[in-house]
Amino acid sequence: VQLQASGGGLVQPGGSLRLSCAASGFTFSSYGMGWFRQAPGKERDFVATITRTGGTTYYAEFAKGRFTISRDNTKNTVSLQMNSLKPEDTARYYCAAGRYSTNTKGFDYWGQGTLVTVSS
Repeated sequence: VQLQASGGGLVQPGGSLRLSCAASGFTFSSYGMGWFRQAPGKERDFVATITRTGGTTYYAEFAKGRFTISRDNTKNTVSLQMNSLKPEDTARYYCAAGRYSTNTKGFDYWGQGTLVTVSS
């Protein structure tokens, strides 16, 4: 099982980034997917989750209206479009496979994360 996240980097406040996560080694379309983030010295926080079909999504309050989660079951990928980024969005972002859930315990597989830094 592998979840390879990419797309992180340095961006100025107000900018945008699109994170992608490529999945392999399991039946991607059978799993809900999620994005979490972890800032240095802090716990891993829920960002967004999407159902197996992509028909339903749910976001953390801070992500609503700025972030969009999506998936492509033909390509085994899940993405997170992040707009209007703020310095407080700086963190390592992780994709995860499991249930449609807001809790880390709802996910079985985790990627290594991709670092997002929002700074001028």
